[in-house]
Amino acid sequence: MKKVTIILLALILVVSGCKTKPEAPDSLNVITWGIDGGKEIKLFTLRNKNGMEVKITNFGAVINSIVVPDRNGKMENVVLGFDSLQSYQGAHPYFGSLVGRYGNRIALGKFSLDGNTYTLAVNNGLNHLHGGIKGFNKRVFEIDTAYSTPDSSVISLSYLSPDMEEGYPGNLEVRVDYILTSNNEIKIAYEAETDKPTVLNVTNHSYFNLTACKENILNHEMTLMADSITPTDTTLIPTGILAPVAGTPFDFTVAHKIGERIDQVPGGYDINYKLRNKTGQLVQAAEVYEPASGRVLQAFTTEPGVQFYTGNFLEGDLTGFNGIKYEKHYGFCLEAQHFPDSPNKPQFPSVVLNPGEKYTQLTVYKFLVK
Repeated sequence: MKKVTIILLALILVVSGCKTKPEAPDSLNVITWGIDGGKEIKLFTLRNKNGMEVKITNFGAVINSIVVPDRNGKMENVVLGFDSLQSYQGAHPYFGSLVGRYGNRIALGKFSLDGNTYTLAVNNGLNHLHGGIKGFNKRVFEIDTAYSTPDSSVISLSYLSPDMEEGYPGNLEVRVDYILTSNNEIKIAYEAETDKPTVLNVTNHSYFNLTACKENILNHEMTLMADSITPTDTTLIPTGILAPVAGTPFDFTVAHKIGERIDQVPGGYDINYKLRNKTGQLVQAAEVYEPASGRVLQAFTTEPGVQFYTGNFLEGDLTGFNGIKYEKHYGFCLEAQHFPDSPNKPQFPSVVLNPGEKYTQLTVYKFLVK
């Protein structure tokens, strides 16, 4: 069925290209970007009627670029990324990637489930991070479908993670839909099912810079709809308690510049915030304003938490678009998620997925100007 869908898509694209006056000539384009493990990698370009443009590849389900206007209408890319597939295949800090099976950290690379202990790769100091040695960020996703309507463009990708891949139990079928709307929103809708009890916590790891990387992100004004954090030990594993942010450098309940108090946070911001969300309904998690460009990013999620990270370890040969060197504090992440180390913290919201259940999650990034 997937092959049929892709063939139909190819025909649609060819036919659309032959029309004299197509309704949406550039709303969805695709090119072959390279090969990974003998599999063809595609790069999709989605555009809406406002000129917003998003590029997505089936390698790691990566958001490659997001082009949005500033207050004067100038269109520029506002996420960190690379020009080539080869750069994504190499070492990089998860730029734009879908990370899993478990986004964030699991202490000592171990967890127990239904009386069984599972051992994962230790790839971040003493701990397991973002799915292991070869997580979802390095996997080739199947292209299930891609299409446009007058109001949106959609890319649907899927990946079958086999039982015990990177140490996780269960054959896990995960799907992600990227939807670009006419309201300058990127909707990321996830679904997953398993044939054995397992744990799951997927997220998108885009690094945003609303100046289009002309400057670092320290002058961005951040608001987080969260009253508490999950404080961590020195290895960034939560202690298991919730701590109020009031009166601390972590308090973004009203807008503060990211750099205003960052020197009071050892290493910079890299912390999970507990959102004001008890029902799993879509709620606003954050708003970020960049004064020079006038760009605004609003983040919404159904997840209970969001990891706020300020690119504290961007270093080395990370040359992105237009030869820009990505350095410390050149991007911030708002990773919608369950809490770090939840498999080992029964007091945290559960991340267990059982056979017969369906995992669902929705994250929305919306762009405006003021």
